[in-house]
Amino acid sequence: MRPPVEPYDHGMLDVGDGNLVYWEVCGNPDGKPVAIVHGGPGSGCSINARRTFDLERFRTVLFDQRNCGRSRPHAADPATDLSANTTHHLVADMELLREHLGIDKWLLYGGSWGSTLILAYAEAHPERVSEIIIPAVTMTRRSEIDWLYRGVGRFFPEAWDRFRRGVPEADRDGDLLKAYARLLSDPDEKVREKAAIDWVTWEDAVISLEVNGKPDAYSDRPADAVMAMTRICSHYFSNAAWLEEGVLLRDAGKLAGIPGVLIHGRQDMGGPVQTAWELAQAWPDAELVVVEDSGHTGSEAFKKAIFSAIDRFADR
Repeated sequence: MRPPVEPYDHGMLDVGDGNLVYWEVCGNPDGKPVAIVHGGPGSGCSINARRTFDLERFRTVLFDQRNCGRSRPHAADPATDLSANTTHHLVADMELLREHLGIDKWLLYGGSWGSTLILAYAEAHPERVSEIIIPAVTMTRRSEIDWLYRGVGRFFPEAWDRFRRGVPEADRDGDLLKAYARLLSDPDEKVREKAAIDWVTWEDAVISLEVNGKPDAYSDRPADAVMAMTRICSHYFSNAAWLEEGVLLRDAGKLAGIPGVLIHGRQDMGGPVQTAWELAQAWPDAELVVVEDSGHTGSEAFKKAIFSAIDRFADR
C-alpha cells in the first residue's frame, strides 16, 4: 500500500431526496482521475482505500454511497428511509459527482458490490469512463445472490443453519433476505441488533477459509457501521438490486472500447469465478486475471495483480 494521506478536498454533495453524499479527493489535482467505488452495499469507503493509487500520478476520488459511511442520513438510524436508495439512484449520484468535480472521464476501480455499481454506471455512461479495474467481480444477479445466501451453505452447514434460524420459523423456507430486511427495520432495537449480528456472522463464515480471512472480518466493525451495512445489504439483495436479471452481462457490449482488467480469486467461495469468466467473454476489451491462491479478500498475488493493472493504466 502507498503511504497514508489526507484528502486535499472534500465535501457533502446534495443528491436530492434529502440525501447528502460524502466525497473526498486525494493525490495530484492534475493527475489521472479515478473513482474508487466501495462494496457492501453499505460498507462505506475506508481510509485505507486512499492508499491504493499512486498519489503523484492520480487524482483519486472516494465517496460514501447513500446512507452509509459519512453520508447522511445514516442507515443505522431506523428512521432513515431507504426507498430512495437503489442502484439507479447511485448511478445518478456518481454522474452528479463527476460533473461537480469537473471530470471529463475517470478510471473506475472497485470490487464485490462495487463492481456491480461500476458496470451499471459504465453501461449507462460509457463515454465518461476511461478504464475499469475490478478486483472480485459480481453482477448481483439473482443466481449470485442465491448462491451467497443459500447455495454456499453446503460448505458451511452449521453457520448457514444459524443464519436461517435468525428469522422467524415461518420465513425459514422462504425468502430469507426479505425476512432479514423486515427484522433490520423492526421498531425494537434488540431485534434489529440481533438480525445485524446474525447477518455478519454468516458473512464472516463465508470468507473464513481464505488466505486473508479472519473470524470476525465483518462483525468486528463499529455497531453503527454493521447496522448500516446489513440494513442496506438486505434492502438491495432482497430486491435483486432493482436490476433486470442478467442485464449487466447482456449489455456488456456497451463497454466496447473501454479497457478493463477483471481480477478474481479462484478460491472465492461467496462469488465463484464463473461470473468473472462470463463477463470477460462478453466484454471485448476486458482481460481476466484469475489468482489461484486468493479468495474474496485477496492475497499477496492478488494485490500484485491490482497494482500491475493500475500501473498499466497510469499513463494511458
